[in-house]
Amino acid sequence: MLMTPAPAFADNQDTIVIGQVIDLSSPNASLGRDYVAGIKTYFDMVNATGGINGKKIHYIARDDQSSAIVAARVTTELIENDRIDYLLGGIGESVTRAVLDTPAFKRSRLQLYAPLVSASSLKPGGKLVLWRPDYLHEVQHMLSHFGGLGITRVGIALQDEANNRQTLALVTSELKQRGLQLSGTARITVNEQQTEAEARKLAATSPGVVIVIGDTINTGMFLKAFRKSAPKIYVAGTSLINLETLRELAGSRAVEWTVFSQVVPNPNTGKSVLQREHQTMMVKYRDEPPSTLTLEGFAVAKTLAMTIRRGKQTGTLQDLGSNGSVDLGGMAVRGSTNQSLSSFVDIALFSKNGLLF
Repeated sequence: MLMTPAPAFADNQDTIVIGQVIDLSSPNASLGRDYVAGIKTYFDMVNATGGINGKKIHYIARDDQSSAIVAARVTTELIENDRIDYLLGGIGESVTRAVLDTPAFKRSRLQLYAPLVSASSLKPGGKLVLWRPDYLHEVQHMLSHFGGLGITRVGIALQDEANNRQTLALVTSELKQRGLQLSGTARITVNEQQTEAEARKLAATSPGVVIVIGDTINTGMFLKAFRKSAPKIYVAGTSLINLETLRELAGSRAVEWTVFSQVVPNPNTGKSVLQREHQTMMVKYRDEPPSTLTLEGFAVAKTLAMTIRRGKQTGTLQDLGSNGSVDLGGMAVRGSTNQSLSSFVDIALFSKNGLLF
């Protein structure tokens, strides 16, 4: 349920101040930079056409450096110094939990909206509004795809961190429910030789597909190692992998036979109003190509703007459309107190000719 409360502070009379806590400088910051580019593009478009209800949007993105400690500090600064009216989230479970636990945030009337997090353990409602589907929904979509290909043996490559181990338990449980066999598990570590040894052992178990649970850099590290032993076994990951960065890290040959779930439609086609609008505005306001992350940021910003424009001070997202559904231009989101606003999941495949949706 995306609330549209009265502004958090009364002195933002001519502007709507929207803050964001997000990683813009760590080795995995390409996700955040693309996400912010899409958000800024939509807000630039809105401001150029008069703003929202006569108010211009003042958007502030603060770098949390992928650190829970920094995230808590910049959240406090946004609330107490910048006096924001709305707060958008960052990347990952640890940073998201740090924002939710920040005393200044707890005291405020703000909600944390649309963090780039796929953790099924983070349940929306109250102070947290998730826009994208959770990790389990993405994995279920991928497994349905591979089940249709007759694949029954699944390997897992795991970036060995606490949050990922919890995700591993969810994935293995889902495999059992579907009657699929776990062929083996590889641990991705900072030691390249160890990762290569793990990748060789996993390849020897003859999986039909390997699901990677890890960030872009660790996925790239595993993929380079795994392809030495298994050049034509499917490798699958979720939408929190920056695909262009992955190709740069692993190489164009290594990303062939890889499949990734996506939570927005293809950003490079103009099949819907949302896709065409995003493409046009990225050309107008940003000197960079569109990506799935820029389109997601664009859609997230559009959802929030529509909520502010049409909602009531005590209203929810359900106020925006019949039956609680809001059309972003060929992509619908739904207000809910216990699930993500968007349920859209698609599959993208790297081939010799590039990325195919």
